[in-house]
Amino acid sequence: MDAERYDRTRPRYPDALVERIVAAAPGRDVLDVGCGTGTAARQFQAAGCTVLGVEPDARMAEFARRSGIETEVATVEAWDPAGRRFDAVVAATAWHWVDPVAGAAKAAQALRPGGVLAAFWHAFQPPAEVLEAFATVYRRVAPDSPFRMPTTGSALDAYQMMIDKAAGGIREVGGFGEPEQWRFDWEHYYTRDEWLDQIPTQGHMTRLPPEKVAEVLESVGAAVDALGGGFTMPYSTVAVVAARTDDAA
Repeated sequence: MDAERYDRTRPRYPDALVERIVAAAPGRDVLDVGCGTGTAARQFQAAGCTVLGVEPDARMAEFARRSGIETEVATVEAWDPAGRRFDAVVAATAWHWVDPVAGAAKAAQALRPGGVLAAFWHAFQPPAEVLEAFATVYRRVAPDSPFRMPTTGSALDAYQMMIDKAAGGIREVGGFGEPEQWRFDWEHYYTRDEWLDQIPTQGHMTRLPPEKVAEVLESVGAAVDALGGGFTMPYSTVAVVAARTDDAA
């Protein structure tokens, strides 16, 4: 993974989401699970929080450290809180990599009573022309890949599955109140170059050789050119949030 490209191209999270999580937490000590390069962690830090990141990819963790985020290299399932307690455990576009039960159990262990667990994702849907161009070329360059870019339906549907899975893990572990769902809608305009810069950071693309990535970028770039050289992306940032109760284990 190209950590610098990832940090440069991946979108920030709505300030309103960060502010709502901070307001719901009993204090300002935050654990960022799967912090990556520190995008969300820096936003929480700017909101007055002390942030510790946990990140399994050493390259990402090193980038986060260079950007001012204290970061430990581990999966959250294997990470040892060592008696440390936090007011919020957050996971920004990362909880789908975490075992939902083991992750919720570790969050319950690390949170103070009243602390919040908040996992959130960006749901987004490029224009149909861009989606179709990507799906067509991807089928050609990676015919054996199980990944398929959906060209119909709502992007929120896939993320609702992630939220339901996360909420199920929280309920199974216990020690939390009933999970809530939050949603923040916003938009971002991408130029052709900005969108093509982000595509190689997507998980399925990181497994392709450079020449196949170039073929995908050429096809998608042509589709964006046909739209006038850019497009407005609608985003919905969706979150599942639960507060740790006093009787949590």
